[in-house]
Amino acid sequence: MTTRDEVLARLRAQVEQGRPIVGTGAGTGISAKFAERGGADLILIYNSGRFRMAGHGSNAGLLALGDANAIVLEMGEREVLPVVQDVPVIAGVNGTDPTRVMPRFLRTLEQAGFAGVINFPSHGIIDGRWRESLEATGFGYDREVDMIATASQLGLFTMAYVFTPDEARRMAEAGVDVVVAHMGLTVGGSIGASSDFATSLDDCVALIEEIATSARKVNPDVLVVSHGGPLAGPDDVAYVLGRTTTVGFVGASSIERIPIEEPIADVVSTFKQLPMGPLP
Repeated sequence: MTTRDEVLARLRAQVEQGRPIVGTGAGTGISAKFAERGGADLILIYNSGRFRMAGHGSNAGLLALGDANAIVLEMGEREVLPVVQDVPVIAGVNGTDPTRVMPRFLRTLEQAGFAGVINFPSHGIIDGRWRESLEATGFGYDREVDMIATASQLGLFTMAYVFTPDEARRMAEAGVDVVVAHMGLTVGGSIGASSDFATSLDDCVALIEEIATSARKVNPDVLVVSHGGPLAGPDDVAYVLGRTTTVGFVGASSIERIPIEEPIADVVSTFKQLPMGPLP
């Protein structure tokens, strides 16, 4: 079992060596296996990973299509944890789930072999009247903050998706170890958002830095990384890393989906074009 202090020591060592922290979402065991081989610092399991690797958009993880917490536990125990050798595995926890006694569930995740948790699916990505309704009826982002606070008190390593500077402040006050500045659904590929939908990279840079500043006002030692939106490939992430004080990136669609879509189509096409010998 990897402890919170051990995870943080590993991450800080990467930063001190001038290497960005890279967290990778894994919707299958083979994604996790080869993310580890590529040098991932963290492997994250979300319910959306199951939908994403089944060919559906990641937003499916925000819909009422299954028990998000049960899906993550099953994926971890049966698919990802058995094939990961050394990299800490992080569970995406639905903190607003009213059917769980959260401290007990967090202990269950720890006993299963997860090193920490992150708030996913997150209501932070929802806005408008539906967000107002969720907040008014006890299913708001504050429940996610409470989950992170509970996990921190239990000694688990914690990460938090935040969408605004205020959410960054609240998560930092809850004791989170890593703030992940979320820029929205990842652009690109066959089931990602269109480029017209995404915020520009320069606008992301400004918001990410506001998020980082807000979190560090509470805890100067909190680690801040980015995720999503137009940050779909290494060049996009390099642009953000070079213009903000962030120290890494968390990718899911950008790592296990977008890079494999066309290569799979290409190799099948190549097989189909192979010449055959004389028929009998």
